[in-house]
Amino acid sequence: MKQKGVYDIKQAAVIGAGVMGSGIAAHLANAGIQVLLLDIVPDKLSDEEKKKGLTLEDKEVRNRFALKAKARMEDKRSTMLYTKENIKYLTFGNIEDDLEKLREADWVIEAVIENQQIKQDVYKKIEPYLKDNAILSSNTSGISINALSEGLNEKLKARFLGTHFFNPPRYMKLVEIIPSKNTSKDTIELIMNFCERKLGKGVVQAKDTPGFIANRVGVYALGIIMHKILEYDLSFEEADALTGVEIGRPKTGTFRLLDIIGIDTLTLVAEYLKENVTDAKEKEILKMPEYVKEMVRKNLLGDKVKSGFYKKEGKETLVLNHQDFSYRSKEKIDLAELNEIKKIKDFGKKLNTLVYGKNKLNQFVWDVIKETLLFSAKMVPEISDDIVDIDNAMKWGYNWEVGPFELWDIIGVKKSVDRMKAEGEDIPPIVSELINSGKDKFYDEKQLDLSKKRITPLNLYKNGRSVIKSDHISLFDMGDDVACMILHSPNSSITDQVVEFTHQALKEVEVNYKGVIFASVGKNFCVGANLPYILENSRAKNWKAIENLVTTFQGMNMALKYSNRPVIAAPYAMTLGGGAEIVLHAHKVRGFAELYMGLVEVGVGLLPAGGGTKELLLRSIEDISDNQKVDLTPFVTQALETIIFAKVSSSEPDAKMLGYLRKTDEISMNKDYQLYEAKQDVLQLAKGVGQFDRNRKYRVGGTNLLATLKFNLYQMYRGGFISEYDMYIAKKIAHVLCGGELPSNSMVDEQHILDLEKEAFLSLCGEEKTHQRIEHMLKTGRPLRN
Repeated sequence: MKQKGVYDIKQAAVIGAGVMGSGIAAHLANAGIQVLLLDIVPDKLSDEEKKKGLTLEDKEVRNRFALKAKARMEDKRSTMLYTKENIKYLTFGNIEDDLEKLREADWVIEAVIENQQIKQDVYKKIEPYLKDNAILSSNTSGISINALSEGLNEKLKARFLGTHFFNPPRYMKLVEIIPSKNTSKDTIELIMNFCERKLGKGVVQAKDTPGFIANRVGVYALGIIMHKILEYDLSFEEADALTGVEIGRPKTGTFRLLDIIGIDTLTLVAEYLKENVTDAKEKEILKMPEYVKEMVRKNLLGDKVKSGFYKKEGKETLVLNHQDFSYRSKEKIDLAELNEIKKIKDFGKKLNTLVYGKNKLNQFVWDVIKETLLFSAKMVPEISDDIVDIDNAMKWGYNWEVGPFELWDIIGVKKSVDRMKAEGEDIPPIVSELINSGKDKFYDEKQLDLSKKRITPLNLYKNGRSVIKSDHISLFDMGDDVACMILHSPNSSITDQVVEFTHQALKEVEVNYKGVIFASVGKNFCVGANLPYILENSRAKNWKAIENLVTTFQGMNMALKYSNRPVIAAPYAMTLGGGAEIVLHAHKVRGFAELYMGLVEVGVGLLPAGGGTKELLLRSIEDISDNQKVDLTPFVTQALETIIFAKVSSSEPDAKMLGYLRKTDEISMNKDYQLYEAKQDVLQLAKGVGQFDRNRKYRVGGTNLLATLKFNLYQMYRGGFISEYDMYIAKKIAHVLCGGELPSNSMVDEQHILDLEKEAFLSLCGEEKTHQRIEHMLKTGRPLRN
């Protein structure tokens, strides 16, 4: 392994097969890395092993802990792996029998119990088996990296560092890189680049101080709230209403979040920090309030024991009374001031209204934010020299919407500092220096640099050069003759304006650009059509409006598919219904790893009619369409089941397995680089865009295949797999997939299938049960199986 570059790590090993170790190993496998997962050898048999007649010498016993991790990964409910096939990248063993295998590892990650001596004993054991340029790191969440490196040989010290992943490793973006005083720059650079580009992580470099960055700031911020509710006499649900999304924190609020984390876990981390920091005020905040200590004594630890600040009894949520530790019914928070603030859509305006208001609730929020900001600034340069790393650590590790310094900019640095001074607060040097320089913001508004590899759709939308703009979708110049269409409609839905604009944008691209990316700025890429519009017009029997909706959306997607410039879709997160149909018509897809894509229209009593049913059919038969000797049944059946069961991918690789993406489509592990990588795809395809045959004919199964599919659907209904109305919808979908009432092996063009889609869609819009499904989805966000 070379000591430079992004992708030099080909093989890795993880020592410790617990929750974190197995999660890290699984995510390395997701990235296509060969991984060896090792744990200790048990010193006694389990009851199950005794029943099997096994001994301590049997491999199954010696590898017990690693094999338990394997079982967790393979469990059908587990989401550790992108697809279960990724288990092929993992090998499981123990640190007695398999040490020789460590010689192949480029990177060895220690993820054993948080105990310095145990960790150092592991290093002593494995050090003789590490190759000369192998990197060794610890996944410690707080133990000093310099202390851990003591005892390592000098050469290995240069290749040793901390790599603190957050749980669960697949989903949590943050990795803190903590060098020791001896870690080489090459080692730091290689691991930072690898984690960022290959593992898709948000990487920050932390100093070797207690708790590093995220836990140091995060636990203090939580501690402030835990103490302040006593001062302001607030209930847990009132505090959660005030310290969630309204101030840019997770929607759970504080105390519901603590139930998820585990009250004992937080207490242990806070106690560790308290023992290792020196500031008296910080120690006081990290000292858990008496009610928290009593909760730990009473084993009220949160979700893991089903009782914490909250607990469920049937469908009712109960809340802890911290005075007598009884539970009462959760109260609906009806605070007039907060209700008014929630109506404000702009986050900055909302935050300023909340912080600078005059009542008790405003004062509570001000105190919480003030203390967090002052502490974060005081931590520079102790935990990091870079405020960007501190902000990113809190966004990526604690799911804050904005970091502390970004938040400070929003509420105004000078305005807030004047108030802090009036309240007798000491202002940290980094803040005083900023104000003395005449500035009121930590972040300058900078011109977007299109040569950078990290360009998000939101950055481009806010700071890029627009070519054509509209209220719901706009076209931007990405440089190098590449354009980018960015969807920014309400809830990332497909509106009339989106459809009309896309045609206009494609004309601009075909004249002035090499190609275009279809992107989005929403939390989700696109969740489909405008359901309220469909329901309203269906109930009013306004069939012309619905027919026009379907026709124009089909036309938009066909325009994307047959554009003479490359169209690259860049989907991520929920890409459902019409959103999936847009992606299906792109020339190539650059999908983010966390892609939840599916044709889910059956859940609202409809079928994919923007070309989605057509595209799934064509993809399933395109390689065998011209060969009449090949039976279409299994291919069409798979497409039918994908649609009627509304299958949604659990990842980008899973979307390929479901047939939503082609094998030639590519993955972006890090969403921050997705646009850049999609831009490279445009430039590559632009070198040789093929001519697409819009008049190509495809073989369909006709009435014979339709009869078979209807029989199979009836068996599914009789078996309880689908409802009677599901079967009714599914027969209409089967009718489309078979090409309608035609003889077997008839040849049809795409427009024929599109017309069948439209006909079936209009028919279903007239059904009361479809109206009920749409209404239920709009009210609850969940499908109705009526």
